[in-house]
Amino acid sequence: MFIQILFGLSALLTIGCAIAVAVTKNIMHSCVFLLGSLIGIAGLYATLGADFVAVTQIMVYVGGVVILMLFAVMLTGGKDYVSKAQNLLGLAPNMGNKWTYTIGLLVSLVFILTNVKLVSSVIKANPAKTFGNEFPSTVNQLGHLLVKDHVLAFELSSVLLLGALVGAAIIARPRKQ
Repeated sequence: MFIQILFGLSALLTIGCAIAVAVTKNIMHSCVFLLGSLIGIAGLYATLGADFVAVTQIMVYVGGVVILMLFAVMLTGGKDYVSKAQNLLGLAPNMGNKWTYTIGLLVSLVFILTNVKLVSSVIKANPAKTFGNEFPSTVNQLGHLLVKDHVLAFELSSVLLLGALVGAAIIARPRKQ
């Protein structure tokens, strides 16, 4: 029952935040929604039994979103979107509304449930206090599949990431007058 609830929440979080990334005009809100979407994907991986991929998703991609936020602020000069009501009434920007708090609560819930699933699977696999060679590792199998069977997809993804990096550098460079 726990797995079904975590799967449903993760799927809802992933799809909802992915739609919000595409719709939101504020770059910082888009980064936060991307963070929620990536945490939802980690929850989906955890429910499918891919513990290594779920942890990698959290460490690499969710950590990368924090760097993306820093670059977004640096590239845009930190200008924030001000709503028409705030402009008209001269109000200070608030920290959120009912939608941002709801999404924040859903992201937190999926993140906590994903971590509970990951930690409980490790504890169930090793009831003793020592972690030795009896814990099955999927790292060797993943390395073999990436280097032997799926090398084309692995190399294409590296070329795609290189293209994104070059594109970001071209966009960020100063314009000549």
